[in-house]
Amino acid sequence: MAKRSRVKRCNKPPRDKEDRRTVRHHKPRKESAQIVELNAHSRPSDTAYSPWQDKSPLKARTPAQQRYINAIETHNLTFGLGPAGTGKSYCAGALAAQALDSGRIERIILTRPAVEAGESLGFLPGSLDEKFAAYIDAFRDILNERLGAGTVNYCIRHGRIVAAPLAYMRGRTFGQDTFVILDEAQNTSAAQMKMFLTRIGEDCRVVVNGDIYQSDIRGPNGLADAVERLGVLPQVHVHEFEREDIVRSGLVRDIVDRYEAV
Repeated sequence: MAKRSRVKRCNKPPRDKEDRRTVRHHKPRKESAQIVELNAHSRPSDTAYSPWQDKSPLKARTPAQQRYINAIETHNLTFGLGPAGTGKSYCAGALAAQALDSGRIERIILTRPAVEAGESLGFLPGSLDEKFAAYIDAFRDILNERLGAGTVNYCIRHGRIVAAPLAYMRGRTFGQDTFVILDEAQNTSAAQMKMFLTRIGEDCRVVVNGDIYQSDIRGPNGLADAVERLGVLPQVHVHEFEREDIVRSGLVRDIVDRYEAV
């Protein structure tokens, strides 16, 4: 029987763990991306992409606007009547933003009737908030300007800024820490206006804006009806803007004059 030949194997001495670890780490590494600081002396919020924010107090552009601002600050319910471009919505939205920023109120509620101006948009896709966004974008622009887009987004997510159709106001109570704005009120019915106004609680600030002569609904509108009924109450103020108070542009003033010329 043949004997097995013993072969002397010449194995290399094993490397210790440290050597293996050292060899493995000698592989070339990728250089990390460089971070360039735009302004070393700026605050964290003062970056190149931060949206512009107007932190100055609201200043009236006309005597009529100043009277309107004073009325909102001293009355529980203010009706702002007048043609487009007089600053009804802007003044109300800016005052609401200032009150929220200063801590005088805890919530802003923005609402309007979901009525299209002479045309039907059909069924809009998305959630209720996405559907209603098309109706309330003008106020969002005002709030973004006065508070900053980041603050507005945060307040919307946490319920401190609420935008909802007028139909969803039923059953609510507007508390003393709330600033409520009803825009385009000329498109409400008398029943809708009554429903909205009976939501007002103690020490709540409510502004109702609209142009009685630009209604998109048939028949009498709730804004004209409410002004006639409530204008004599001591806590209610009715402010009327004229064509001369239009501040949007001189062209808008001329256009309104030509359309409303007798």
